[in-house]
Amino acid sequence: MSHDFDTIIVGAGVVGLAVARLMAATGRSVLVVDRQDGIGRETSSRNSEVIHAGIYYPKGSRKARFCTRGRRMLYAYAAERGIPHAKCGKLIIATNDDETGVLDSLQERGRANDVEGLHLIGREAVARLEPDVTAVAALVSPETGVVDSHAFMLALQGDASNAGAEFIFHAPVTGGAVLDGGGYALHIGGIHDTTVSCRELIVSAGLGTNPFLEAVSGLSPRAIRPMYFAKGHYFRLAERSPFQRLVYPVPVKGGLGTHVTVDLGKQARFGPDVCWIDGLDYQFDESRRDAFFQSIRRWYPAIRLDALVPDYTGIRPKLVPAGQPDGDFEIDGVDRHGHEGLVVLYGIESPGLTSSLAIAEATFGLMEPAARAAE
Repeated sequence: MSHDFDTIIVGAGVVGLAVARLMAATGRSVLVVDRQDGIGRETSSRNSEVIHAGIYYPKGSRKARFCTRGRRMLYAYAAERGIPHAKCGKLIIATNDDETGVLDSLQERGRANDVEGLHLIGREAVARLEPDVTAVAALVSPETGVVDSHAFMLALQGDASNAGAEFIFHAPVTGGAVLDGGGYALHIGGIHDTTVSCRELIVSAGLGTNPFLEAVSGLSPRAIRPMYFAKGHYFRLAERSPFQRLVYPVPVKGGLGTHVTVDLGKQARFGPDVCWIDGLDYQFDESRRDAFFQSIRRWYPAIRLDALVPDYTGIRPKLVPAGQPDGDFEIDGVDRHGHEGLVVLYGIESPGLTSSLAIAEATFGLMEPAARAAE
């Protein structure tokens, strides 16, 4: 059975772009569709732009494996392509003696995940590295960094386009079907109003994953997982950053604590917090400022309330509800849902940016057996 494209990728965030780059490089005809007006308009552009080392995640989990491998791949790719980035390092701090045990556990977990260079320091060493930070101890992560996420995504899009991939935006998928002869048909609405077919379908739609899958007839119920949404607020510091590296408190449920990142322009930004929401709502709740202030002043006592300026919000696609341990990345292939040529990516939140190139590798690996069988 002939199809319009070998592969359609739904979602032009950082992971969808990384997948498109790999798939197009094999000579496949690839179409990337996104409901937004350009690349990376949702989760991929509403985050801290951190290159994570791989410390926090259970040994053997996809988050642990893909973060460590993805970090190394991302640094190499950024250097090769001239993408702005900096390996600035990070301190995970204990603000009291009760929290020092958490640092020990994080160091042990990070080393189990093959994270290089982790070491513990005391109060005086923290003060030398970050004079404005008050902490009794810290875990130093020299491999943590920041990247210009938009430049990274533009490079991925460029690679995919140069290999022949096509992109269409303002392209909501309003319906679709599993085809009897194999493959998938998608109806694209908006300004396009057309139907296209493919042999392989990769769903990297982030927050829009379930509405998309629900619009495709003939899919097994096992193709759809429950999703939950956690909104995070970011406040920027309305003065010169006193920090030379990233500073994180010990983790909290649902996130990594209200931390500070310093971007490539030396702008300090605090967040995100964790607010569980029922739908996609990016509205900024300025009343969160007081909670931010109280949390930050525990380790940055010089912070002023009026120096915290609302910046933006982001929404993380979660696979578990509030109060549960974080879920893993899920890359659902035929073994999960029974459909040849279909891969659905779920729960791609932090460290998704760092892990994107490794996630793309794993997705590509699931597609290769199906591609060989179709030859």
